[in-house]
Parts: sequence; structure tokens; C-alpha cells
Amino acid sequence: MIDLHTHSAASDGTESPSELVATAVAAGVTVLALTDHDTTAGWDEAAAARPPGLTLVRGAEFSTESPDGRGGTVTAHLLGYLFDPAAPAILAEQERLRASRRERVRAMGERMAAGGLPIDGEALLARLPADAPAGRPHLGQALVEAGVVGSVSEAFEHLLRRDGPYYVEKEDTPIARAVAMIVAAGGVPVFAHPFARRRGPVVEASVLADLAREGLAGIEVDHPDHDADDRAALHEVAAAAGLLVTGSSDYHGTNKATPIAAETTARDQFEALAARATGAEVLAG
Repeated sequence: MIDLHTHSAASDGTESPSELVATAVAAGVTVLALTDHDTTAGWDEAAAARPPGLTLVRGAEFSTESPDGRGGTVTAHLLGYLFDPAAPAILAEQERLRASRRERVRAMGERMAAGGLPIDGEALLARLPADAPAGRPHLGQALVEAGVVGSVSEAFEHLLRRDGPYYVEKEDTPIARAVAMIVAAGGVPVFAHPFARRRGPVVEASVLADLAREGLAGIEVDHPDHDADDRAALHEVAAAAGLLVTGSSDYHGTNKATPIAAETTARDQFEALAARATGAEVLAG
């Protein structure tokens, strides 16, 4: 079982990198990718915790803004695998985004407090490591702890949604620039869940084809937020554009109900992805 999209507590998951590795092994995962949001802070711990039978792929999920193919833009996530974590452009951009995220959480916390919710954004940030990318899931966890909602999913549905009174826009990287940064650092860029419509507006298929010409290597097709029609359409796009096809759970621990390895990647697609990378090693089991 090959799961190429998971999160640890280094970003917005609920398990430490070593706990995530243990969860993967217990579930029978043989190839695991750690892809925390805008950080590589969990790489070393995950590598140290890796048992001999588990192959570890180190990566990150980049927060980007993409053309939507209709004259506008949408928020998009880009998975970068096996890039050089010391690449200056990536280090600078991840630092910029982490600082922006922390300011955003502070601002949303202030709005919630002003609205009568028992949330202190400053105190929440103080609990997180200084280099941790803060986000709405952390606010969701705080709302659960305060007894306002029963789950992080409920917090997103009722209090943290984009059209809600507490929402604050976030800064993102233009996706073409993110693709170029990952490729320049020896990594492999894959567009994450491009048709996940429940998250908001999505890109047209033409955008994926355009990005393929700029260095995009693959599309995350098999994802819990894609229905059968979405997957069929994305398979067609991938075949036409010569893109790799991946599948993954987007596991976040208890922040989401989806179990690890709920979706997986075919072995030949993983091997083709790994063969393209020059920035970091696959830690093979």
C-alpha cells in the first residue's frame, strides 16, 4: 500500500511524525509520504522512526494560487516530493507563508473573541512551535477543546468556512512559481485533489494541461474528495498530458475521519515519480 499524502503535527495533523509512521505501519502501508503544509520540519523525526520495512518519501504540500481557467483564480494545493529542503527559494517562501499563516490565525482568533467565542489566537499560537505553520485546523481544535463544537469538521462547516464571519484570506504562492521552485530543487510536483469541489471552486482541466507544459509531473486523482466522475475526467487529462496519476488519503489523524491508506497509488506510478527526483533520497524499506 502506497499512500503519498499525509500530515503530521508538524503542520495540521494530530500525530507526531513518529506516531504517523507507527499508524502507517500498523495499517499495512509499505510506502508513506509525509507532506506537511509548507514545512519540512517533520522529515528528520519521521526518518528516525522509520522501521526497516517502510519506505519513506519526504515532501511537503505547498499552498498556492492557481488560474481557474475561467479568468479568475482559486486556492490550490501542490504536493512537492523529494526536493532539496535546503533550496534557498523554497526556504524563503516557506518562511514567508508560515509567518503569514500565524498572522492569519491571530486575526481570526481576534474576530472570534470579538464575536463572543472562547478563543484566544495569541494563546493558541504560543502553544505551537515557532516554526509551525498555523491554520484553521488549529482553530478548529481549540473550538473542540472549548466545547463549542464536537469535531474539527463541524468547526469548518459552521464557523471556519470561507463565507463565514471569522474568515480571513491567506497569502499563497502562484502555482507556476511553486512548480518551478520544486523542479529547480530536484523535486517532483503533483497537483493535489484538483477537483475537490466541496472545498470551493476548482480549476478547469485546461489549467492542468497548461501546468504540465511548465513542469507539473502528476495529478492526485484518487482522493477521498473526488467522486467517480471526477476521477474519470482526471484520468483522461493525465493520459492526454502525459502526467503521472497518484492516490492518497490526505490523512490528518483525528482532524479528519478519513483513515490512512483510504486511497493509494499504483506501484508503477510511484516508481516513475521517484525516478524523476534528484533533490532528496527515497528512504527505501
